Amino acid sequence: MPRAYYNYTLTILEKVSFDPYLFRKELEKAYKSFLPHEKRELKLWLDSFLIKHPQLKKSLNEMPAFEGKDLLKAI
Repeated sequence: MPRAYYNYTLTILEKVSFDPYLFRKELEKAYKSFLPHEKRELKLWLDSFLIKHPQLKKSLNEMPAFEGKDLLKAI
């Protein structure tokens, strides 16, 4: 997947972070379309992003698990 798509996806995630449901939906979509090395990068990005947005972290923990549940294990 081109790097531009990865960066675009991160931009989308940042823009929808006001709504935990939309954020989760976009996160799932990204996880399904990314290559393994991009998934690892996404996890690192997510870890640092959720430190800045603790309310989002709490909401994500309350939602049921999804295919990319390893992304949320560490939070």
